[in-house]
Amino acid sequence: MYRKISKDLVTFIQKSPTAFHAIEQIRQALLNEGYEELLEGKSWHIQAGHTYFVTRNHSSLIALKIGNDLEHYSFHITASHSDSPTFKLKENAEIEVRGKYTQLNTEGYGAMLCATWLDRPLSIAGRVLVKHENSFITKLLCFDRDLVLIPNVAIHMNRTVNDGLAYNKQVDLLPLIGGSEYQKGQLKHMIAEELGILEEDIYGMDLYLYNRMQPSLWGAHQEFISAPQLDDLQCAYASLQGFLKGSNTQSINVYACFDNEEVGSGTKQGAASTFLYDILKRINTALGKSEEDFYKALAGSFMLSCDNAHAVHPNHPEKTDINNCVYMNEGVVVKSHAGQKYTSDAFSIALLRDYAKKAGIPIQFFANRSDALGGSTLGNIVMGQVSINSVDIGLPQLAMHSSYETAGVKDTYYMIQLIEEFYNSHTEEISTHEWKVTK
Repeated sequence: MYRKISKDLVTFIQKSPTAFHAIEQIRQALLNEGYEELLEGKSWHIQAGHTYFVTRNHSSLIALKIGNDLEHYSFHITASHSDSPTFKLKENAEIEVRGKYTQLNTEGYGAMLCATWLDRPLSIAGRVLVKHENSFITKLLCFDRDLVLIPNVAIHMNRTVNDGLAYNKQVDLLPLIGGSEYQKGQLKHMIAEELGILEEDIYGMDLYLYNRMQPSLWGAHQEFISAPQLDDLQCAYASLQGFLKGSNTQSINVYACFDNEEVGSGTKQGAASTFLYDILKRINTALGKSEEDFYKALAGSFMLSCDNAHAVHPNHPEKTDINNCVYMNEGVVVKSHAGQKYTSDAFSIALLRDYAKKAGIPIQFFANRSDALGGSTLGNIVMGQVSINSVDIGLPQLAMHSSYETAGVKDTYYMIQLIEEFYNSHTEEISTHEWKVTK
């Protein structure tokens, strides 16, 4: 069971080399389940008991499963993200080196472990904007072959490299695409050929490098999974599966997958944007609910912010807290921080414990060492637009922000079960001191 789910996760990741591809995979899964696609620029006709989804920028998506008994409704939301650290191609990308090599001019997207990108097969994927008559059409591009590589400098030419190296992204991390036979402009020609279009019809491109290394299930008992982009496609995939399985009549279940978490979320499609608020407000209006109904619903709503967490490292256990530390294959992680980098508090943790108990799955608790700074995630960023109760959770992993990360095969299953239980439940604020959770 665990390995079957892990293999399905692997398939999802392999088809999702960029955020655009990940959202398209999610979009297709929703269409296959009968969800209706809504466009933000069109009028909405919404009915209770039906299912819908909306995309923004082709890289973020919000899906909705609307109950049919909405007298005391609330929103049940999960949030994950579609992007991962990588390298983005600049507009004028080709760099000739002494007439013998062609490199691609790139810049870093997000905070990556740079060394993990060297000396391994890479390729290029993203989206291309194509003009057709008076329209611009988005086409997804993925070169499904080993196309580029970032070569290391031999140790003979840098004898102190193992003493530590500060990588310069403009010097050390430019990928090599061709030798002396490469012709200037060939990349654009290759893109047009791959998409079956004319070069002159290409008007815009968002292209990124992706790691071609195949995912692997490994370990003495095949207990580990290693793959690119586990942060955060593992949570995006697991929460989607739980969302599709879960249902209750009294809530509006919401699945949100945002782009640009790795660069701060401050985009029109990021968690700091009005995307989630816009969709919730429009759904409320389209259902014939009043503004008062909307604020009442928010007061009873709950969100799970789903983003991976740091497992104890076998070589460096001292990097994590003494007893608020987590291990792979031992359950979903609840993340807390006194400075509120995470949204978890006593109330939201209590509800999460209840969901986990009902789902029959283990949970673990994570906090950073008190003398170390940790990263932030989606929860408190979303709160700037939509103020609701929230808890930050994730799955334990090693080598976060490497081009090839490692997690446990059991934990994806645990997350799916928890999310399904969450979506099967309904929360309601009864009084200042009492909340009720029902199915």
